[in-house]
Amino acid sequence: MTSTARQEARKALAEIEAVSATILPDPAPDLVPLEAAPPAEAEGIRRRMAELDMADTGSIISFGAAAQAELQQISQAMLSDVRNKDVGPAGDSLRQIVTTIRGFSVSELDVRRKPSWWERLTGKAAPFARFLARYETVQGQIDSVTDDLLSHEHKLLKDIKSLDKLYEKTLDFYNELGHYITAGEARLKELDTTTIPARAAEVDAAAEDQQMLRAQELRDLRAARDDLERRVHDLRLTRQVTMQSLPSIRMVQENDKSLVTKINSTLVNTVPLWETQLAQAVTIQRSREAAEALRAAGDLTNELLTANAENLRQANRTVRQEMERGVFDIEAVKTANATLIATIQESLQIADEGKARRATAEKDLQKMEAELRDTLASARARKDGAGARA
Repeated sequence: MTSTARQEARKALAEIEAVSATILPDPAPDLVPLEAAPPAEAEGIRRRMAELDMADTGSIISFGAAAQAELQQISQAMLSDVRNKDVGPAGDSLRQIVTTIRGFSVSELDVRRKPSWWERLTGKAAPFARFLARYETVQGQIDSVTDDLLSHEHKLLKDIKSLDKLYEKTLDFYNELGHYITAGEARLKELDTTTIPARAAEVDAAAEDQQMLRAQELRDLRAARDDLERRVHDLRLTRQVTMQSLPSIRMVQENDKSLVTKINSTLVNTVPLWETQLAQAVTIQRSREAAEALRAAGDLTNELLTANAENLRQANRTVRQEMERGVFDIEAVKTANATLIATIQESLQIADEGKARRATAEKDLQKMEAELRDTLASARARKDGAGARA
């Protein structure tokens, strides 16, 4: 964690203690009627009663509406820069409405949806962020996490202060609604007990030509009285909802305060512990890599020793065998001698066979010669002389 982030976390601690020490007032439990109200409060109720003009329907409809103006301004200021994603389920519902009106599909814009088979096939759903994180520096990642936590802490502190103002203005609106309800009930009581009976008496006492007009005025007054009663009832409902929102605001504030305290504790205590543990992890990993390198070197040495010893044994065997051999191998000499003897014997056998064939041929030649002489002798002994010519 950088020194700047550490200083900001320490500065935020005092601000956290200040917002945590803020005590918000509780709402008034019950409405105080006009007769029992303190003088200053009674004067305020009468001033609100004066806003009512029973002859003007608009004044009845807008009765109490001005009390919400400042509260609405604070709410709008808080929501001015808020995105739908920051509101959670409420933002999802609002986005659903907007996208339905515009014709878009929310599922197409939701990054949390299950990817389609085509996206998985084309690799769009691959965890690319985890791949990139492998090549980031550890200190850079810690600084990034620290910056995110500081950003959340500042936003939550801003929200807590805004919620303080929202609570105060909501409480003022709640009390103001009480004054308007009291003023409306007082005016209703005045109408029921004084104004309407007096107007009814005027109708009865009016001349015949004026009686219809007076009766219409009485009906309009009673209708305005009913409108005022409904408006007071609406104000009661609004006051009830407003009273329910006050503990909700407090609950959100308490949750934000707890989160801010936890974030600050993480920045001040946990992140340095991360850095220490990660530094130890780096040292351990480097020691492990060095040990593995040494083991690999030792294994390589052993493999070389074993291989060299085996190679030496094989080379020595080959050399010694060649050294112990004669110029000619005895087996080769034996083979050559046997071949020579066989050759001599074969030559003698061929010579004997040739001599025998020549003797046989000589006998055959002598026989053929004798036969030829005898034939020639026979031919000369013939008288016709043909034998002599032959």
